Amino acid sequence: MTQSQPQPITPGDDDIAANVRAALAEDVGSGDITAALIPAAAQANARVITREDGVLCGRAWVDRVFAELDPAIGLAWQARDGERITAGQQLFTAAGPARSLLTGERTALNFLQLLSGTATTCQRYAGLVAGTGVRLLDTRKT
Repeated sequence: MTQSQPQPITPGDDDIAANVRAALAEDVGSGDITAALIPAAAQANARVITREDGVLCGRAWVDRVFAELDPAIGLAWQARDGERITAGQQLFTAAGPARSLLTGERTALNFLQLLSGTATTCQRYAGLVAGTGVRLLDTRKT
């Protein structure tokens, strides 16, 4: 008997939006005084490059952070969720109003680090039990 691969559970858009709004409320609160030092008309470009090997997870949260802050920000992803990534690999570029990019970067990176770290750990556990007959059903980071 062949066991089927479990399908990942992806949170819905409403749940992701709620996560992002709560994080922005905590991280930014009533405003980003550091970003306010940048001229309002300033534009910027950014590249996000990973420092470690791992598994990418969290694109929807990153996309939502910047969409909530400023729809003028454009993101171009070079990696997909679930993809193995290597140290030094560019994950995405961002372009748009500098104030908005600076305001959202920490929140976006926090989501990306937490979720990618969890995905990387899960893949490691799955690799440890591969070929043993053990079926890894879920993991929980506490």
